[in-house]
Amino acid sequence: MKIATISSIGQNPGRLLPTPDQIMQLGRGLLLPLAGILVFLFLWYNAAMMINTSLGKFPGPVQVWEQSGGLLAEHRAERQRQTAFIERQEVRNAEILAADPQAQVTIRPYTGKPTFIDQIGTSLFTVLSGFVLASLIAIPLGILIGLNESAYAAVNPLIQLFKPVSPLAWLPLVTMVVSAVYVSDDPAFSKSFLTSMFTVLLCCLWPTVINTAVGVANVSKDLLNVSQVLRLNALTHVFKIIVPAGLPLMFTGLRLSLGIAWMVLIAAEMLAQNPGLGKFVWDEFQNGSSNSLGRIMVAVLVIGLIGFMLDRSMLLLQRGVSWDKNATLR
Repeated sequence: MKIATISSIGQNPGRLLPTPDQIMQLGRGLLLPLAGILVFLFLWYNAAMMINTSLGKFPGPVQVWEQSGGLLAEHRAERQRQTAFIERQEVRNAEILAADPQAQVTIRPYTGKPTFIDQIGTSLFTVLSGFVLASLIAIPLGILIGLNESAYAAVNPLIQLFKPVSPLAWLPLVTMVVSAVYVSDDPAFSKSFLTSMFTVLLCCLWPTVINTAVGVANVSKDLLNVSQVLRLNALTHVFKIIVPAGLPLMFTGLRLSLGIAWMVLIAAEMLAQNPGLGKFVWDEFQNGSSNSLGRIMVAVLVIGLIGFMLDRSMLLLQRGVSWDKNATLR
């Protein structure tokens, strides 16, 4: 018995070693993407060395990294100036109140130039606002036309008509409508924000409408029969049978819509000069300094990274709430 025990203990370390399949999965999941990134950086570095522009050489990875650090430093400096601006007002107000306790004092907001980080926050808030509003319209509409063939026949021509329209075509119309309709002495939202948001809404709701309708129309007959046997009312039928069954395709539409929303927003901000990453890119292009190309390249990489993270977030949400656990991160 002692010999068997010693023998089994001696075999345990061997069982802790990764299997060939685990090694291959590690290679596919980590090493291959890393190799792809390194090859991309190598090609980018060598291509940048051969491209000369009116502002100098095209920025390579090193220059872009340096510019990203510069943009972060500018953001920290701007926040320090904002803090100092508020503190000076607080000191001044304290002196005024010490001399006259009945005096009326105010704190003026800081109106410094938005930094690159501020532009990222503005773009994210705008795109998520437009996407959420579009989803609130697209999902009920998709469910309606998926359940009712007459509604589908009536709405489908409009979907096919407006789905391919470019955001560059919508933007002037949206700008004019917002300027004409949204008139207020104390507006809750800026017109530039509403213009970008509604442009995003008009361009990104169609994939969700179409995929939701397809998912609803293809609900299993067995589930529909169960609903009839249980005699569920219309509202319960939709929320207990239709929506859960159609979630996978619904989320496919939401992922497509979010990706389109992000691309549309950058174009709208650039064309209309609305605050955000698109305006940052255009301002740097117009600036024409020796650092402009590097900063634009930083913005391009950040736009791509944010788009990737938005898609992964939506996919993780799908895996968390949908019955379909086969959705992958590819």
